[in-house]
Formats: sequence, C-alpha cells, structure tokens
Amino acid sequence: MTYTLILGDFAYSSWSLRGWLLLNRFGLPYKTRLLDFNDTASVAEQLRDVAPARTVPTLVTPEGAIISESLAMAEELASRHPEAGLWPGDPLARATARTLAAEMHAGFTTLRGDCPMNMRLAYTGVTPSDALLADLARLEVIWDHARKTTAPEGPWLCGGYSAADAFFAPVAARIAGYGLPVSATARTYVAAHLADPAFRRWRAMGLVHGATLERYARDYATTDWPGPIPRPAKAVSTGTPENEACPYSGDPVTHLMETDGRIFGFCNAFCRDKTVADPDAWPAFTALRDAD
Repeated sequence: MTYTLILGDFAYSSWSLRGWLLLNRFGLPYKTRLLDFNDTASVAEQLRDVAPARTVPTLVTPEGAIISESLAMAEELASRHPEAGLWPGDPLARATARTLAAEMHAGFTTLRGDCPMNMRLAYTGVTPSDALLADLARLEVIWDHARKTTAPEGPWLCGGYSAADAFFAPVAARIAGYGLPVSATARTYVAAHLADPAFRRWRAMGLVHGATLERYARDYATTDWPGPIPRPAKAVSTGTPENEACPYSGDPVTHLMETDGRIFGFCNAFCRDKTVADPDAWPAFTALRDAD
C-alpha cells in the first residue's frame, strides 16, 4: 500500500508541510508529486487530473480515493494505520490533540497572512500588529492547556509526537523565521520543531528545490535561520550508503554523499546540482556534478 502525496513548494507551502509530516514522520509508505508554484498554471489547473482536488496537499490512496483536506488526511491515515500513532493512545490526550489540530486548521488567519511561511529567509526587527499578537496569545493558551491537561514528558504537546504537532510545525517556522515574541515555554516548543529531523529534511528540500518566489518575501531585515547549524558534506562517487532509499523522495539511491565519515544516498531528482546541508540522520544535499 503506497500513497501518492501531491505537494506544493517546499519553501513556501505550509499545508504541504503538514501533509508530508503526516506520512514521513509516521513512517507511512508514499511517493511524491510536486506542483510548480512558479508555473503560469494555478494549483487547481495543475490538479485537473485528480479532480475535484484544488489544493495541496492532496493524498491519493491506493484504491483511488482523493483526500485534499489535511485534517481529513490525518483522520483517514490514523484509521488505516492505528499502529502508526498519529493520534495519542490515551483518550484525554487524543481528544486534546484533535481539538488543537482542528483549531489550527480553521484559525490563526492573521499569523498566516502577516507571516507567510518562508524556509529560505529569517527576519529580524518585525513589529507584530495587535491582531498578530492576539493570535500568538491564543497559541500560548492552547499549547499551555495541552501541556497541563496531558502532562507530556517530552517536548511535544500531547505526549509523543502526534498529528497535532505536525499541524503546528509551520507555525513554529513562522514564529522562528519572523522572530515573533512568545514565552520561554513556547520558544522551547518551537525549538523542538526546528531540531526535528523530519522538519529539517523538509527545510533542506525547500532551500534547493524550485525558484525563489519574491511574493512570499517581506520587507524586513534578514538574519540567520535560528535553527541548528548544518553539518558539512561532500559528494562522493563510491561507497556503500547506510540507506537504500532517498530520505527526501523515497526513490532508489542514485548519488552519494559523505559527512562525518558516513555515507548516505540520495536520488537524482532531488540531488543533482544542489547544495545545502541537513544535519540530522540524512545530513546533506551537495553539488553532484562530479559524481555523475
């Protein structure tokens, strides 16, 4: 059973990040299809072959069902794969996580509008509007409530990483990328996302895949990305990779890189002529002309 996951631009499509995390973070089998956000055709036009879908992410199940709402995607995947743990097993934590995801799905419109997700830039000197501050305050209320209600031991909201955390991953990117004012507790939660290997793989893809789209930029001074520092890596032409499939696409390995004395493989579609480092389990893209 392999799903087809249709995604938008890695750097800018916040809902695509949520959908991707629902499969990648929970170890579910999928292959990806990418739409072009810089194309003259709209997203809806690029999805004509999977109508009635009009937005990304869109999930196509093995039997052909088309799911183009990420909350529905989370529920359907959880029903099909109860062992994956998309929702917490504890009833109280599960109900809390579902409520969190539903509010994220429907709300925080000022945060979305004022601070579009941009994995390629980080800003400094941002002065939030009153409406944006209200969105941030509401986030703190529901995050603190989740922690108080479910008493998680780790960094996530309702115990182990759940679909609720996947829904808030782009929020973490916005808070970090725009340097928005939140409490120390909220900053710790944001930092957990920035350090999460799956989140970092997504950002690595956003740095190297597709054009820079100026419509997502904002007129603030830029600064370094606040997440962990990437590790260096280099292309190599020989060696045995530790992985059989590309960690970004799931396709067979075609190119190799070395970091910290370890060799990892990537697929041609994502790696050719790319340069970026991702410092976790799959640490880097790198220029691969010499590996051909």
